[in-house]
Formats: sequence, structure tokens, C-alpha cells
Amino acid sequence: MMANLFSIFEPSSSIFSLSTNWMSTFLGLLFIPYLYWASPSRWSLMWSKIIQTLHKEFKALLPSSLTGTSTLFIGLFSLIVFNNFLGLLPYVFTSSSHLAMTLSLSLPLWVTLMTFGWLNHTQHMFAHLVPQGTPFVLMPFMVLIETISNFIRPGTLAVRLAANMIAGHLLLTLLGSTGPSLSLSILSILIFSQILLLILEAAVAVIQSYVFAVLSTLYTSEIN
Repeated sequence: MMANLFSIFEPSSSIFSLSTNWMSTFLGLLFIPYLYWASPSRWSLMWSKIIQTLHKEFKALLPSSLTGTSTLFIGLFSLIVFNNFLGLLPYVFTSSSHLAMTLSLSLPLWVTLMTFGWLNHTQHMFAHLVPQGTPFVLMPFMVLIETISNFIRPGTLAVRLAANMIAGHLLLTLLGSTGPSLSLSILSILIFSQILLLILEAAVAVIQSYVFAVLSTLYTSEIN
């Protein structure tokens, strides 16, 4: 019996007082050599197709002066989706379920975008604080609301990703912990429901990675 339900998310494994669970973040690098095989595998062809599709979509969202930055968001999507998928495997630590990981992705990106925007497109950034067609009386309130929404963007990106990863893993853990006390007939139903939840978690892993990358792209398009 677990003393704390959230203990499954604690990076407790260590060697020489160094946490080793966080090394699972870089397990996606093991898939890179597949892209350089002389004869492309089905995996490499599928991944190349996904990257091309994402590149076209991000290129359409970004302004012409920032088209090359689509590579950054493709890399961001790749890191998150590999991390989410590998976290579904047994005994693999899911670092994307921690705010320390998700904030380290969203906060530097947001700070960089804000710094670049306010230094190079100051008037444009000020214009974004007041939407077009806003009545004069409501302008101070709109400036306040838009300022707050800008400041909470890295937090919403980080919390959205971490909360979705935590919710699915907790549900799988809660259902799995009831298995030893169930009869054989109910256990078969539990296993079937666990398989369905695992498929749902795989879909959530892709969707949340895509949402994180697309929202980052939209935030980038607003600074130019």
C-alpha cells in the first residue's frame, strides 16, 4: 500500500546521490539513429511524414520573417511526445508530469519571445494590449486583462501538460492497485478497461504535445 498516492511521480531513484529518473527525458535520443539507416524503416518514414506535416502547419501559422523557427517547435514537439510516450512504459519516469520539467520548457520560451517582441516591435506589443474596436472606457481594463493573460501563458502551458499527464497516470495507478482484491471475472473487466485507458493515454500524449507546440507557435506569431 502506498503511503502517498503521488509517490509514483517522485524521482527517487539515484546513484551516488544523483537522481537518475530524470535521465529518462533523453531516451528519445535513442530513436535518432533509425533516421540514418541506409534502408529507411517504416518508423523513420512515418516520423519524416509527421515532421513534414508539422513543418507545413507551423510555417502557415508563423509570419514570413520567423519561418525558420518552425524547426524549434518541431524539436519541442518531438521532445514532449517521446517523453510522454516512453512514460507509459513500466518503470520509466515521466518527467513531463512535473512542473519542474514543463516550466523549464515554457518559461524560457516565453521570456525570450517577450524580450524579443518588446525590444524590436514595441509599438506592435503595445497595440496588442488593446484589441481593435475596444471602447475608450474599457481600454484600461482591457490592458490589465491582456497583461495578466500574457503573464500567465507560461504557467498555463506548463500546468496543462503536467496535469494531463498526472491525471491519466493516477487513474491507471488507482485502478491497478485494486486488482489483487478482485475476483477473476471482475479482474478481466479491469484489465480490459486498463487497456482502453492506456490507448486513451497514448492519444493524450500526442494531443498534449501538439497543443503545447501549436500554442507556442501562436504566441510567437503575435510578437511580429
